[in-house]
Amino acid sequence: MRVFDSHLHLWDPELLHYTWLEGPLAWLFGETEVENSRIVRATTEKAVFVQAETVEDDFLDEVRWVASLADRVGVVGIVAGARLDRGTDTTAHLEGLAAEPLVVGVRHNLQGEPDGLAVSAAFVTGAREVAARDWTFDACVRAEQLPEIARLAGAVPELRIVLDHLGKPEVGTADAPVAPSMEWVRDLDDLARHPQVFCKLSGLPGEAGGDWSAEQLEPFLDAAADAFGVERLMWGSDWPVSVIGPAEEGYEHAPEDGSPTYQSTARSRWADTVIAWAERRGHDVDAILWRNAEGFYRVRERPVRVQERPDVRADAVEPRSRRGILGWLRGGRS
Repeated sequence: MRVFDSHLHLWDPELLHYTWLEGPLAWLFGETEVENSRIVRATTEKAVFVQAETVEDDFLDEVRWVASLADRVGVVGIVAGARLDRGTDTTAHLEGLAAEPLVVGVRHNLQGEPDGLAVSAAFVTGAREVAARDWTFDACVRAEQLPEIARLAGAVPELRIVLDHLGKPEVGTADAPVAPSMEWVRDLDDLARHPQVFCKLSGLPGEAGGDWSAEQLEPFLDAAADAFGVERLMWGSDWPVSVIGPAEEGYEHAPEDGSPTYQSTARSRWADTVIAWAERRGHDVDAILWRNAEGFYRVRERPVRVQERPDVRADAVEPRSRRGILGWLRGGRS
């Protein structure tokens, strides 16, 4: 089975600066770590890297660092960090990104921004510049911000937009699930009326704090399919953000205090969940797992990395000299 991960993160806190990483996320997630989180059922994998919210001064350096790893980790496109509300500074930054051949789109992370920013004159101008370069825009917003993205889509109909993480609805946990709210379903439907907007089936495990079940999250997948149609859905892992949570059963490196930890099988489990859901519903699995993302990001002509499948568990890999998550799992939590 071929799998295109539309939402992969990588980071290195020793090379780049981040203000939000903490706990098990505050470690290196790079080449070795992603290699030990491959999709078990996948015979072929490729991915789009989505900016990991470095500080603004590091946006371009992040692109260059990921590009240096791209061939080895299977990244065929980069969604770069960008502020779209900075006028001539936005223009200059986009020009700098245009020199990087793997850049296929940008993300101005909106989830923490003031109300109205995405439909401000400055932002809309920046969005039009993105569209003029035939790039995409990843919309990372909270559920209550969905109407703003619908307004942005109306203001810039030539801009290809993809909604990250279904708009981050409240989902509860496996033991205390929350049903999709009427407001979220309504706003999702309104956004989907814009034909250039797609939706990523990603991030829901993270919204559940890593404590989730297929039964809990399938109603949200159904709502997305009803709104967008299968032809505008794409699978994304949101790795490693969405693989942090309670220790998996039998995990030998589980923290003694029960604190959240890295879930080594969670990326594959999320892929398996979406595949099983799509198969039961009679949806086109290859469209959701490959073709839609490939077409949206327009990376069909880029090389595909065929992954070998060594029978090695993530916690059985030899320690690294750098401070990656695999070392943290063995107790190096200083």
